Amino acid sequence: MDPFLSLLHSFSMSLSDHDLSSLKFLCLDKIGKRKLESVKTGIDLFLILLEQREIAKEKVDFLQLMIKSIKREDLIIQLQEFIEGGQGDVVNHLDETEKRQQNVAFEVICDNVGKNWKMLVRRLGISDTKIDRILTASPYNLQEQLMQSLREWQKWKGKEAKVADLIKALRDCKMNLVADKVENELLQREN
Repeated sequence: MDPFLSLLHSFSMSLSDHDLSSLKFLCLDKIGKRKLESVKTGIDLFLILLEQREIAKEKVDFLQLMIKSIKREDLIIQLQEFIEGGQGDVVNHLDETEKRQQNVAFEVICDNVGKNWKMLVRRLGISDTKIDRILTASPYNLQEQLMQSLREWQKWKGKEAKVADLIKALRDCKMNLVADKVENELLQREN
């Protein structure tokens, strides 16, 4: 499946009626009024923009401008990740055992690490800029912030992402109890 089309589909599913109306208005100089009246969903709008070559996988400036205009920070972050090359699904490059272990570790970490989560993700190498973007996307959900940070680390490290590195980072941050819980949970799931 084309990652750009998946991105556009995701955008379409998250647009409110107000967002769609605003996007249609912003396209008045690109798309005729009659054609815009037939647009009922984000997909309809994106299809017209694709047909008219206003947007494409390698041409996202207009799309970025529209999203910024409607002030959808979450969509801006998704688009930025796509532009930076995050469109490939890194998780599919991991072997099945490592993927399973990381999912278990992420679950335990999200359930047990609290307000000090930023210290952990910094130790893993996630930049403050990315942390700020994650905070903006999910301002009131601590577990979601931590999960997105861990996914960011997973994407950044690719095949080099190992549960052992997570456990070491937990121990370096003096989160030994959480590290022990991760190790115990992994042992229990193996048996």
